Formats: sequence, structure tokens, C-alpha cells
Amino acid sequence: MLSRQVATAGARVGAARGFSVLTAAEEFPGLPSTSPGQKKGSVTSVTTLPSGLTVVTENASLTSTVSLTFPNAGSSSEESSEAGAAIASRYLSFKSGSGLSSALIVRNIEDVGATPFSSAGRRGATVGFTAARENAAFIAPLLATQCSFEKWDVKEAQQLAAAEAAEATSNAQVSLSDQIYAAAYGAQSATGRSYYTAGASRAAIVSFYERNYILNGAVLAATGIADHEAFLRMVEEEFPSSAPGAASPERGDIYMGGEARVSAPSTGFAHVALAFEGPKSAPLMNVMKHCLNNGSAMPFAAPGIIGVYGGSEPSGASSTVDALSNAVGSAPSADIVAQAKAAAKSEALTALDSGSKSLADAMTASVLDSNGFSAKALADSYDAITADDVAKAHAAMLKSKVSLAAVGDISDVPYQATIASRFG
Repeated sequence: MLSRQVATAGARVGAARGFSVLTAAEEFPGLPSTSPGQKKGSVTSVTTLPSGLTVVTENASLTSTVSLTFPNAGSSSEESSEAGAAIASRYLSFKSGSGLSSALIVRNIEDVGATPFSSAGRRGATVGFTAARENAAFIAPLLATQCSFEKWDVKEAQQLAAAEAAEATSNAQVSLSDQIYAAAYGAQSATGRSYYTAGASRAAIVSFYERNYILNGAVLAATGIADHEAFLRMVEEEFPSSAPGAASPERGDIYMGGEARVSAPSTGFAHVALAFEGPKSAPLMNVMKHCLNNGSAMPFAAPGIIGVYGGSEPSGASSTVDALSNAVGSAPSADIVAQAKAAAKSEALTALDSGSKSLADAMTASVLDSNGFSAKALADSYDAITADDVAKAHAAMLKSKVSLAAVGDISDVPYQATIASRFG
């Protein structure tokens, strides 16, 4: 009985609807494809404008991150009278300027659901946002707002800088980083002074900001941009079009190699770092860093320096220094170099697939390092490194004077002269 009802119903439907000669897409427009096309690879484009601003875009990201990096806006570009200006200037991002109030700038960003960010350090500063692709070009001009240094904005920036500096001083890892730079470049040099310095005056902040937050030499990186040329036209029309200011010269601080110690016995722990002058090439520096990752020490690398750090109970500080010395003193074998190359290359390429902000950071770093960017060129730069290149870089590293930083209960940490004798 049930089968006859189903058959009868099917006959009525067939008679009413008939046979369709249309495809599913024609009959039901808007249906997602059941056979999607092959995913297209990311295409990057790089252009330097007459203002001195370099614009780098890619077109495949599902969201857009637009970041504007000022390579000379870090604390290493501070004059002696401007100590603390870099950290305070970071907090002037998205503040009043170009005829717009802080509230209006923030409202425009929030209205399109964008997430703003800013950062700074010893070397450079970045301001940017992450948003839907269709909104990127609309709010990108806000990144180039020319700050008007309203009293309340500067005062707030000074307060926020002081709070961040106070928090940083209580962090042993931050203190160790500060001390290794002080040891490497001298505590009174711009690079050796701590980025986390409070108390910059309004005049110092304005002077530093106006000298270093300029488009000449800056990098504008944007992900998820379908049309590079259209984005360039927007930048040329909306970003400041005055004659480019003179780019700030790079600081000439020279690696010296020395010692910096902060005694804090109440911590009950000894933090120690050893550093040397590193190679100029970022890929070679990264491979070298992975060569030092032998389990007994934690490697680190930053522009200009490379080294290892560790920690222990106070009674084990001398043994920790021995382990750190062995980690950097042993020339890496061919097998270790091969493993380090693979790890460094994987780390660099993984960053390209870790979200639009990570990709924008990688694009910026590549442009600053080599004036261009492509995933293939990045991979090739690691493939081109040979065991001989690493051996020469390691030998050159050891020829530079070792820098020692020690923080905490460090009564048993040997002095720098004693450690230096181990490296000839």
C-alpha cells in the first residue's frame, strides 16, 4: 500500500515539474560550486613612491592587515636628551592629528570592525590594523595621521609609557635583555639604553616623533589587497604628499662587548646571558641561532647580536655559564647545520601562513632586509646558505668580544674577563 502511494506521488511530481535541461547552477543561481577551482598562489608587489615610502602588498589573505613601519622610530634613534621618547611616541598612535580628533579616528576604525595595534622597541615602531579586505583601503589613511600633539594626548602617552616601564622593570627576562644590550653596546649608548625608560618631556617626544615618524624610509605592508595599483593610487592621494623629509640616518653604535650585572639576591635565582656580534644577513643569523639550540642553552638573536641564555639556582650559576660557553664555543657540524637550516627555513615559511598580521610582519622585515619580498626568494635565501658560510660566521662571531649579562642572585657568576679567556 505504502509503495503504491510513493509511486503515485512521484508520478504527480514528475508530471508537474517535467524534465529540466538547465544545469544546477542555472536553475539555482548562487549555489556554491561542488568542484571549486584550484587555489591561486599569493602574488606580492613592491613599489617605492617618490615620498620614499615603500608599499608592499599581497592578494591572497582572507583578511587584511595594513601596517606602517618606521624603521628609525625605536629607542636606538633617541638623542641623549630624548631618553624615553620612543616608548611614549608609541602611545601617540591613533591620536588627534590631520584635523581629526582621537575619538573620530577610533570611531572610524571601530565602525568597520577593525582591530588596531601599535608596537615599538629598540629598532623601529609599527602602527596598523587588521580588518575585512573590503575595508582596508578605506581606513588605511588613518595610519599616516600627522599628530597634533594635543596636551591631553601627550600627557596620556607619558602616563602609559611610565606604567609600561614600571611593569617591565619587575620582569627578570626584560631586565636581562636590557643588560645584554648594555653590555654589548655600552650602557650610555642609544642602543645600550633601555627602551623602557620613563620621564621623557613633551619637547623631547615632539622632537623625536617629528624626526622619525616620517614616510621617507618607512614601509607600508598590506595583505589581502586584490589590486596593487589601485591601493597605490589611494596611498598617493590620501597619505601626506609634501616633499619627503630627510630619512633619519641609522645609528652608528658599535658593538663593544662588555659586562652588565644587576644584583638582586632576594630573587633566589640567577639569570645569565652571553652574546656576540652577529652576521648582517637575517637568514644566516636565524640559521646560526638554531645551530646554538643544543638543549643546554636557549638561543636568541636580534639585529646585531646573537647568543644564549639560561638560569639556575645561585649555587649552579657557574655550571650554567659553563654550559652556555660550551654551547656557543663548539663549531657546528655539517649535520647540525643541515638541521638548523631546515628549522630556520620552516620557521620563516610558517610565519607566512600564521595569519595576515604575521605575513605583514614578514613582508616588512624582508623589504627592510633586502628591498623586496617573495616566498620563493625567502626560501631560496635559506637554501643558499652552506656549511662553509655557517663555519665562517661562527668563527667571526667568536672573534668578537663576548658580552655578559647577569641578573638576580649572581654572586657565583664568573666575571666577563674570565669567560672571555675561554674564547681566546
